[in-house]
Amino acid sequence: MRQLEILLAVSLVSAACSLLGPFLILRKMSMMIDSITHTILLGIVIAFFITKDLTSPLLIIGAGLVGIFTVFLTELINQKTTLHEDSSIGLVFPFLFSIAIILISKFLRGVHLDVDSVLVGEVAFSIIPRIEFFGYEMSKVIFVMAVIFIIDLVFIGVFFKELKISTFDKNLSIISGFTPVVIYYALMSLVSVTTVGAFNAVGSILVISYMVVPSATAYLLTHDLKKMIFISVFIGVLSSVLGFYAAYLYDLSIAGTIAVINGMIFFLVFIFEPRNGIIRKIINEKRKRNEFAEVTMMLHLINHENTDREYTECNIQNINEHLCYAKNKFEKVLKDILNKDFVYIENDIIKVTENGRKKTLNKFNEWLSLIHIWRCRR
Repeated sequence: MRQLEILLAVSLVSAACSLLGPFLILRKMSMMIDSITHTILLGIVIAFFITKDLTSPLLIIGAGLVGIFTVFLTELINQKTTLHEDSSIGLVFPFLFSIAIILISKFLRGVHLDVDSVLVGEVAFSIIPRIEFFGYEMSKVIFVMAVIFIIDLVFIGVFFKELKISTFDKNLSIISGFTPVVIYYALMSLVSVTTVGAFNAVGSILVISYMVVPSATAYLLTHDLKKMIFISVFIGVLSSVLGFYAAYLYDLSIAGTIAVINGMIFFLVFIFEPRNGIIRKIINEKRKRNEFAEVTMMLHLINHENTDREYTECNIQNINEHLCYAKNKFEKVLKDILNKDFVYIENDIIKVTENGRKKTLNKFNEWLSLIHIWRCRR
């Protein structure tokens, strides 16, 4: 039963984080998550000074408010100075996080609130606090993350159009009659609340992994926003299940193992994705090189056919001297264009077929059009 609760807890955390992750990836704000997951510690510390109770719900409120303040301060520095957003994050995040560390080390040494547990987390212990819900006893973290997941899901469902438009085109969102700033801060408020609820269970490192990695993986697989959200949630839950059982079998850190599985899934997609994966890109680059070599040889043959130099320029024995191809490359290119019925050999002269002439000139004109478009864009 305890194992099932742990699995349910990490699955809810992953689902809640992965719902919001795609919007942060598309807005190029993934590093903001790293900032928020650290600076909310300051909110927890300040709220604890007020309540003197680590179980108080005010800790979540304090952490959420500091998360929103982190976003506001970062945006303020970004807008009022010439610094880019990454520089603003680099200023705000260490400043607020360091204040929290100083306060903990100076005033809270006897309290069970240390930096390591916040960063790494311990899922197995997070399910111990219990609450009663309609007469049923359940883990507090499961209840909290279930509520946060539902809130995130409802928010995305209700404001999906506004989120989509403000993410891709802020000017269009203004013309459409709503303020993108309101949607932005509403989204970042949910990110802060989700982060607060999540890092209590899994630590800030895994929260960053859940927010960023499944969404980045989904982005490699699709550019459709709805599909991206669904795939992101699926990958997040899948990595939670695989990571939990791997940690259980080999006696490893649950949070660390899940983060590693998250990364492994990303790199598998990065390498093997059928359209833009590394292997596909290598194959495409090889195909393009072969295609360029074929077109170059075909243009050479077309340029010299039916001329006085045809015998010397198109002779199978010495054409390679004019093209400057390596012997094995020349043999491969010649074999390929023969198999495609682009050329035929007659009395040691390579002759171009009508099919070969048509395909070569079409490809060459296509290249010229692309070069023209590229030069116009510059």
